[in-house]
Parts: sequence; C-alpha cells; structure tokens
Amino acid sequence: MSTTSAFAKYLRKPKYAIRTHKRCRICGRSRGYYRKFDMCRLCFRELAHKGEIPGIVKASW
Repeated sequence: MSTTSAFAKYLRKPKYAIRTHKRCRICGRSRGYYRKFDMCRLCFRELAHKGEIPGIVKASW
C-alpha cells in the first residue's frame, strides 16, 4: 500500500505532463507496475489466481 499523501499527490494533475508517474489503480503502489494491466505485480498475481483477469492462466510444465 502506498502512503496516503503519495496517493493524493498522484491524483492531482501535475504542473507538467512529463511529471506523471504510473501507479496501481487498486492499491496505489508505484513499483512493479505493469502498463498492460494498469496494476502492480502483487494485485496482478492476486487477481490472476482468482481467475478475474481474462486470458491469464497460471504457468505449469
């Protein structure tokens, strides 16, 4: 989970567009972010295990 102040800062529009930083749409985490899914690796893994992300299956060999 991100800090409340960091998430509030993320919600504001920055002075310059280049200053935007991607964050997870679920928990607000800034690191380990997957652009394709718009979420962090932890939330992605949790939702993938539940089967809530279409087209994603757990690898097994």
